Amino acid sequence: MPELPEVETTLRGIAPHVEGRRITAIIVRHPQLRWPIPDTVQLAVGELMIAVRRRAKYLLLDTARGTIVLHLGMSGSLTVQPVDKPVLKHDHLDIVLESGYCLRLNDPRRFGACLWQGADEEPLKLLQGMGPEPLSDAFDGERLFKRSRGRTVAVKNFIMTNAVVVGVGNIYANEALFMAGIDPRRAAGKVSRARYLALGDHIKTVLAHAIEQGGTTLRDFLGADGKPGYFKMQLKVYGKAGEPCQTCGTAIRSVNIGQRNSFYCPSCQR
Repeated sequence: MPELPEVETTLRGIAPHVEGRRITAIIVRHPQLRWPIPDTVQLAVGELMIAVRRRAKYLLLDTARGTIVLHLGMSGSLTVQPVDKPVLKHDHLDIVLESGYCLRLNDPRRFGACLWQGADEEPLKLLQGMGPEPLSDAFDGERLFKRSRGRTVAVKNFIMTNAVVVGVGNIYANEALFMAGIDPRRAAGKVSRARYLALGDHIKTVLAHAIEQGGTTLRDFLGADGKPGYFKMQLKVYGKAGEPCQTCGTAIRSVNIGQRNSFYCPSCQR
């Protein structure tokens, strides 16, 4: 699925085209995504798009009246398209702008979402209880260490928990743990403070690098300009089961942790 760098890449791609533009229509072709698209999303029509933000893997399109909350699901993409561009089979939603362009949500698997958060309403439950953004000053390895004490869950699952830190998805969790030399299966409470300090830094590094490179090219993901990201060629362990470790030459192993494929070097990670 698109992870935080892919969502951030989308945000940076669409923001110059939509901020300060008025929404003239919202065309819903298939209302049943992960959750039904609520009729209240039409309240954004006629409003100026004040800002585009990201919270975890959600894109937030702010207007004075409220916020359109978007999620790309497992295989979705949000691109800037001319309004008259022919609609494809899985183009479920258009947010039409006064410029003659639209934000078009394409989602083959329909695991994405489009929700509405009124300006005077309580925050949506799915946006409550989240930890800090991984690239913010509020997140570091010290937080990981303190939150991990007594935890028996695998460290990989721990750093992918939104209440601990948001947006550290499967690909980048694998990569950061490799860079920190930590076995992803190790109990979170058994990892030392020093190693968590290193892990916090590596999480920031791998995510920032991926964003700079335009995200990771996945089979289904395209950026806002229709171009794929270019970080995949630099992955060290993810998807490389059986290949030699770039550091020591040992074959990379794959194991299922929390129902997700996980990759690690048995020699470099302990």
